[in-house]
Amino acid sequence: MTKQQKITLSASRDIPFNKLMLSQSNVRHVKAGVSIEELAEDIARRTLLSSITVRPVLDDSGTETGMYTIPAGGRRFRALELLVKQKRMNKTALVPCIVRTDGLAEEDSLAENVQRAPLHPLDQFRAFQAMREKGRTEEEIAAAFFVSASVVKQRLKLAAVAPSLLDAYAEEEMTLDQLMAFTVNPDQARQEQVWEALQRHYSRQPYEIRRMLTEGAVRASDKRAQFVGLDDYVEAGGEILRDLFQQDDGGWLQDAALLDVMVREKLAEEAETVRAEGWKWVEVDTEFPYGHTFRMRRVHGEAVPMSDEEAASYQALKAEYDALEAEHAEADELPDEVDTRLGKIEEAMEAFEARPIRFEADDLALAGAFVSIDSSGRLRVERGDVRPEDEPVEEVEDIADGTSEEPTIEDADDPISPALDDEEEEDDGLKPLSDRLVMELTAHRTLALRNALAQDPQVAFLAALHAVVLRLFYRYAVDSCVEIEPRNAGFGSQVPGLGDTAYAQAIDQRHETWARNLPKASEDLWKTLTEFDSCGREALFAHCVAMSVNAVHDPYQRRLRAIAHADVLAGTVGLDMAKAGWTATGDSYLGRVTKARILEAVREAKGEAAADRIAGLKKAEMVTAAEDLLVGTSWLPDPLRTPPLPGEDAPEIELIDTADGGPSGDETDTGEAQSAEDDGEPAIGDSEHLGEDDPVAGDAFARTAAE
Repeated sequence: MTKQQKITLSASRDIPFNKLMLSQSNVRHVKAGVSIEELAEDIARRTLLSSITVRPVLDDSGTETGMYTIPAGGRRFRALELLVKQKRMNKTALVPCIVRTDGLAEEDSLAENVQRAPLHPLDQFRAFQAMREKGRTEEEIAAAFFVSASVVKQRLKLAAVAPSLLDAYAEEEMTLDQLMAFTVNPDQARQEQVWEALQRHYSRQPYEIRRMLTEGAVRASDKRAQFVGLDDYVEAGGEILRDLFQQDDGGWLQDAALLDVMVREKLAEEAETVRAEGWKWVEVDTEFPYGHTFRMRRVHGEAVPMSDEEAASYQALKAEYDALEAEHAEADELPDEVDTRLGKIEEAMEAFEARPIRFEADDLALAGAFVSIDSSGRLRVERGDVRPEDEPVEEVEDIADGTSEEPTIEDADDPISPALDDEEEEDDGLKPLSDRLVMELTAHRTLALRNALAQDPQVAFLAALHAVVLRLFYRYAVDSCVEIEPRNAGFGSQVPGLGDTAYAQAIDQRHETWARNLPKASEDLWKTLTEFDSCGREALFAHCVAMSVNAVHDPYQRRLRAIAHADVLAGTVGLDMAKAGWTATGDSYLGRVTKARILEAVREAKGEAAADRIAGLKKAEMVTAAEDLLVGTSWLPDPLRTPPLPGEDAPEIELIDTADGGPSGDETDTGEAQSAEDDGEPAIGDSEHLGEDDPVAGDAFARTAAE
């Protein structure tokens, strides 16, 4: 048996730096990792920790010249070269080198870079932790390894995860992203519970881990947290969970009960300030249902005018703003100092323009205020609403209730007689006309007025606008002879989050703007409307008509034809609820329907394969998974879809991902609609039955006008 030859290692030698040069055989050409500058600083602090591989330079006869090339270790050479240029190291300083003569130079370079095993992240985490335990601060550790302090904090937080989870990560049973997600909650027992639960879960995505670890907590972006303030919450003893690895919008507030107490206390304090203004009543709540001021009259105050000094300051600011804008009108980009100054001027001008509102004492004695929190966490105070029961009795007119003290034709006592009695014939004096005669004369005038108005569309439009504005903006709208009565339909129960939607806020803002631009007294309305241009009248008319739309399905009142008309109206204006801002979430839809409905939604939006993946989950887990799958798909439940107009082709539901099977369009249950007609559904025009109470079975309320 041949004796195995022993391995001989390459010789090591200390070679002066000025005898070294880079080799063209180095396979590393792409810069990666620590910069040359950072490596030079590390060598200056700790000296060279690893030898450089070199090969002797030979002359034509094969004799060593005393110079050496570096096929592997070029970055270390560049770092040493930088230290020499900075005169922090002598050019003749000895460098520890490994001298190689066998094989190829490219082989040396490739082997050194490929065979090197990178440090496992967990070892780095534990090394940082060991240094921290030995007294190094996070900033010192960061400086030593040329990383930011936030990176060190992240690593230290990872090292604080439950040991069993670190072991799972070391054994590659979980990813680094999953491990980072567990840092959101420092409770190691809870971390282990969640990891165990995930073994039976279809999804182990980091977002799912964070959700499970923060159940019961309140997002820092929640309007209640923003209203109270995170600093005050922490000062009161509350704890905030933070995620160091991704944007967390401020984290999660752990003590929801403490937060609710602080919200109530702060709202009560703000309410006292509002109550001190002299209002008859003040109601306080975190959120009021949308339409809570329905049937209330709103009184509007007037902005306190600027004093002469304030007006002069405002004009000076405006003049400076205009001058700066004119001076830099041609510039592509404003200088920083000019941009900053313009911003400050805008803030100062806005402060002058945001004038306090002053109400009359009579209004304060009648009206009240609602104190709540808006969607961004700011205090919301709605001032000037008058309850119907607080309206002065003397202002109520019988006509407002639909009655009249004037006699009708049927109530008249005296029959018409072409001849006057003797007493009246003998009396040549002027006497008031009888009620009967006035009624007959005005009946003629009414018909003639109708005929004339029918031939003047512009005046007819103005008269209709006048009537609807009176009804919607003035409490006792008896100032119009046009008997058009729009109804601002309220909502019987609170719809969570309805008032915070973009469309609800747009309506409220528009209504408030119109209310402030209309005259305070109803008798001045006609003159004001005649002064509006045509665009203004049309915009106001559209708003008033829109406020009267009621497409709400009421299970206690059968309104199939009204709902069908709402579908036609939605199709005509091109309503798309997804573009309007509605999305399918656990609160808005998924958590309130059956699992079959959830799977139907996922199947329509993402395909059969996506629905099959979540089919075996429990309800809560299915809701979360479906919510994530439906993001960005524009999927809508049937009551929110806009059916095609008569004569149009039915639109298909576009599948966002290519997937198998699954329905792709709206389906119309004509059989159910036909059944409704067979059961006595009134025909179109049968007004005698419209509006009768009749519960609607199934989804019949969503049928189109064509049915």
